[in-house]
Amino acid sequence: MPKQSGPRTKRVAASFDEPTQTGRWLRGLHFSAFSLVMMGAVVLAVVILAPSLQGFLAQRQQIADQQKAVDQLSAQVDALKGQRARWNDPSYIRAQARDRLYYVMPGEVSYLVIDDRPPAATKDPTPVSSKLQKTHTDWVGSLFGSLMGAGLTDATPAQLGSTPAPTPPPSNTGGK
Repeated sequence: MPKQSGPRTKRVAASFDEPTQTGRWLRGLHFSAFSLVMMGAVVLAVVILAPSLQGFLAQRQQIADQQKAVDQLSAQVDALKGQRARWNDPSYIRAQARDRLYYVMPGEVSYLVIDDRPPAATKDPTPVSSKLQKTHTDWVGSLFGSLMGAGLTDATPAQLGSTPAPTPPPSNTGGK
């Protein structure tokens, strides 16, 4: 083959950008057969143990619920024992017979008062108005004007209005 005397194409080295931190980390990972077997064992363990763990947690929740029910029933049993002890007392039985059955002891007179008045009227729960109302008077201004007018005027009470002036109380200056 004859040699070409023309210029050949130049080879230029390819320049790559600096790899990112994640890229360097991914390139640094090398998986061996042992690491793949261990990851498979971990995945298999999770798949096998997850249903058992879920069943265990469900049983623990049921045990806690049953224990709560037992505690409530124990409190109820204690309350009923206390009530039974009260009913064993003759004075408690006598008081209950008086209150509930209106029994009286021999020689006593029982008066039963029946309230024959009609029941009190119930208040209507509906609101009076569904919208807010605003007054159109300036009560602060009116109060201020009244105070300033009363304090700065030289007019007598008779001149100010038709309200009579208070009469002074009689004094006891008479000598004995």
